[in-house]
Parts: sequence; structure tokens; C-alpha cells
Amino acid sequence: MVRSLKNPKKSKRKNKVSKNGEGSSADAMPSVPAKVWQPGVDTLEEGEELQCDPSAYNSLHAFHIGWPCLSFDVLRDSLGLVRTEFPYTVYCVAGTQAEKASWNSIGIFKVSNISGKRRDLVPKKANTEGSDMESDSSDSHDEEEEEDGVSGTPVLQLRKVFHEGCVNRIRAMPQNPNICASWADTGHVQVWDFSSHLNALAESDTEVSHGGSALSNQPPLVKYGGHKDEGYAIDWSPLVAGRLLSGDCKNNIHLWEPASGSTWNIDSNPFVGHTASVEDLQWSPTEPYVFASCSVDGSIAIWDSRLGKSPAASMKAHKADVNVITWNRLASCMLASGSDDGTFSIRDLRLLKEGDAVVAHFEYHKHPITSIEWSPHEASTLAVSSADNQLTIWDLSLERDEEEETEFKAKTKEQVNAPTDLPPQLLFVHQGQKDLKELHWHSQIPGMIISTAADGFNVLMPSNIETALPANEDEALRRCPYSGVFDVDDGGDRIGCAVPRLERWSLSRARRCSPFVFLGGVVTEATEVVGFVGDGGWALLWWGNDGGEFPFSLAVV
Repeated sequence: MVRSLKNPKKSKRKNKVSKNGEGSSADAMPSVPAKVWQPGVDTLEEGEELQCDPSAYNSLHAFHIGWPCLSFDVLRDSLGLVRTEFPYTVYCVAGTQAEKASWNSIGIFKVSNISGKRRDLVPKKANTEGSDMESDSSDSHDEEEEEDGVSGTPVLQLRKVFHEGCVNRIRAMPQNPNICASWADTGHVQVWDFSSHLNALAESDTEVSHGGSALSNQPPLVKYGGHKDEGYAIDWSPLVAGRLLSGDCKNNIHLWEPASGSTWNIDSNPFVGHTASVEDLQWSPTEPYVFASCSVDGSIAIWDSRLGKSPAASMKAHKADVNVITWNRLASCMLASGSDDGTFSIRDLRLLKEGDAVVAHFEYHKHPITSIEWSPHEASTLAVSSADNQLTIWDLSLERDEEEETEFKAKTKEQVNAPTDLPPQLLFVHQGQKDLKELHWHSQIPGMIISTAADGFNVLMPSNIETALPANEDEALRRCPYSGVFDVDDGGDRIGCAVPRLERWSLSRARRCSPFVFLGGVVTEATEVVGFVGDGGWALLWWGNDGGEFPFSLAVV
């Protein structure tokens, strides 16, 4: 398992290419057809350099908070549960890997004014002048964004809390994102309340310099030293607020149960089933007592905390260390894992009893997988980062279609120089970061990914990542013929709406999938699931009587 950052140094912003072309060779060099460069296959000749194609992104920005961060998490906010319009604002928490232990901190930061431009998958007209290649990718093509009336410079606001030792991993509680848990290389797991810092960020619009932010000596709510070694595995339950798991390099897993808003009962008797370091942990998205773990021993284990301290099932998953796992929250039978040998696999947990549960296996990456995460908006899509400095996005529902490729080439009126030996499921390859360590999708901004590496953070929105989410309430109503106010016998007028079934859910499971999202801006919990209606796979849901106060439309789980 490749964990530590190579030679951590404070990040410095790259010099920007001036808008008048100074420092750019685009004007001096003759225009040549763009070609897809394959990492690990193609080589750069002397004098050649790779250029980012900004037209591949709806948005691309780079920033840093000082020392590089091995781990971070995206914080849920109150700015809208389904946001589709630029500019965006995001909140994150990250832990540093500083050169000296006493220089480490947890950064709580807000990045606002994240601008971009929606692009057509098929260009309306070919760009023969190559102008898209002239701007620096890390500045996200400011000129185009300014044409839309939006400044292309994001604003970073940062607050720091002292952290003893390097932060191996950090995670925010999904139900209360102000509560965060951190794993330190000192062997301690700590829980923090960052409410005051988040409130201050929400009220401020002033950019804070990386070195000028004051360092707070805020104490943690809990500092647990019961692990026998440092660790990396940690996860909050998505179903039970405050329930936490932490796993260490001595193969022990401890369960934390919330006792109050600021205290936890930590089971000193660990779960033991692996023969080497526990690398990652994931709670089931549907079962409150079930979780998965992966290990350096090459195995994945499924646990039920009600059944004792041994795994309910265990399987040999990879030939090398299993570094990371991710449990699909839209298709809960799917578990993905990434290995030290560069491979990643997808398993259908319903097939465990039959033996081989692997439904997909990819050997595209040639260096260790460092992070893997399912999309929160598309059940078949996941993102992967690797030590080969690539972040890749995959759609497992895709298959090669020669007729479609021919039609695309005809529409673009040019030869598409795409390699023929790439997996058809590979949607996107993002490069430009060194020593990639972790990525996360933004659950409230469809298509947005944030990644961290030795040289800082990237915020990216690839232009070919489509989402099934409706863009606005009008579109939602057009797509959902069952929305409306319905009169029922047992409660008068109730707001009802239909949700698309991403898989064949049982009625009991649909009841557990809450809260739901009103695109009109109202969040509530479904009080009753009436049943499934129509031929299109819709589930009809009812909300309590509200006297017509709330808007209603398509609800998205």
C-alpha cells in the first residue's frame, strides 16, 4: 500500500500563461491534429509536452491550502441538494502531511465562485484555430467564462485547527457535517466539532491567504488511543448518526456508538478477521449493522455487528493488497475494490453464495489504486485514482458500438484519433496532478469531482459525464407524469410525486431511502410509500399534508 506523499513540500501555484500569449508557444507552432496520449504506452519526445484540452471540461480549477493533504472530505451544505448552475460553492475539510509533525493542521475551507461552461458533447463547429489549447488548464479557461458574465477566479477561504501529527484520513459525519473524525499517524483517532469554523466561513466572503490564516488550538471532542497502531480505515454510518468504525494497521476494527451529541462508547473488544492491516472500511448503505473491510492480506470481509466479532463472509479479492473499497449507495448489491497491483474489481454481493461474485475486473492502471468511489448520482459510474497520476471515470453500463462511433465521427467531420484498445467503459482520463491520493464526488453537484495530490487540489467537471437528474423543476415535471396533489381517503390532500427506480427495489427498501430531494428546495422524509405505478418503473410516494405550502416535483433518491 502506497500511502505517504513523496517529499511533502508546500504547494506553489504555477505561473499563469498571460492572455496576450506571452510564454505560450501556440502562436509560433503550426497547428497539428490533436492526438490522444496514452499513459504508460506513448512516450514524449525531447521538446514535447502534454497540453490539457479545456474543451474536455465543463469546469477545471486548481488550488492548494499549503501543505499537501493525503485525505479530505466534501461537506454537505445547505446551498441546494441538486445544484446545476454555475458558479458553485463547496465546503471541504482536509488534513495535512507536513514536513514536521508540529506543522500539521486540519483545514476547513470554502471555495466559492467555481465557474465553468456547459459544453456540447458533439461540438457545433470544429475549432480550426486551436484557441482552446492556449489557456492554462489550472485557471480553467478564464476568457470563456468571462464571456458568460462570470469571473473565472475561485475564492478560497481557509481556517486551520492544529492537529498532532500527520492526518492519515479524515471523514465528516453525513448527518452532521460539522462533526469530523481524523486518523493520526500518532495512533490516535479524534473527533472534532467544526461548527464555529463553518459558520464563520458561511458568513465571510473575504479570501484568506494560505499562510495568513490563524491556527486554532481547538481541542477535539474525543481522543481515542485504544488502537495498537496507527491506521487509515475510518467510516461514518450513513444510516445511524454518530455510529463510527475505525481500523488500524494491526488488523483491529473498533466500533463507536454515540452516547450523546459529543460523547461515544467505544468497544474495546475489536472485530478481528484479517491477518494484516485493515486499509479501508465501508458501511452498508441499507443495513445499519453491516459493514465491509479490506486488507493488506488481499481479502475483503463482510461483517454484521450483531453476529459477534468475526466476519460473516470473507473472500480473496486481489492478488496484492486491497487498498480501498466503495459500496454503491444507488445499487447496494455492488461493492468495488482497488488493489496495490493497479487492478480494480466490482462484485455483486448477491452472488457471494455462488462463489465468484466478480462481475467486472479492470487492469487499465499499472500502479497502485489510491482511491475509488461510486457516483452518488449514477448507479453504474465510478471514479478511480492511481499512483500513475491518473484519475479515471468509468461507466460499467457501456459497451463498444461501432455504428455509434462512426456516427460521431461523421458529426464532428474529422478523424477521432482515439486508441482502439481502451476499455469501452472508460469515460474520462484526468491528468496533471502528481501523486494522486484521494477523490470524492460532490453529492449535491452532479458531475463534480474533487481530488487531492502532492501538488494540491483539483475541482473538475468533465463535459462527457452526463447525469439522469433533471436540470430544473420544469424538466422534472415533464419527465414525471405522476407528479401532483392527490386526494386520498385517509388524510385529505397530500403532496405526492414519483421517483425513478434505479434498480428493482422492494417496497420496504424504498421506505428506507430518505430523505428525498424536492427540486423546489424543500427537504422532507417520505412518510408513506403507496406502491409502484406505470410502465416506466416509477415509485409513487406520499408526503404528509402540508396545506399546499411546499412545491412538488420529481424526487430523486
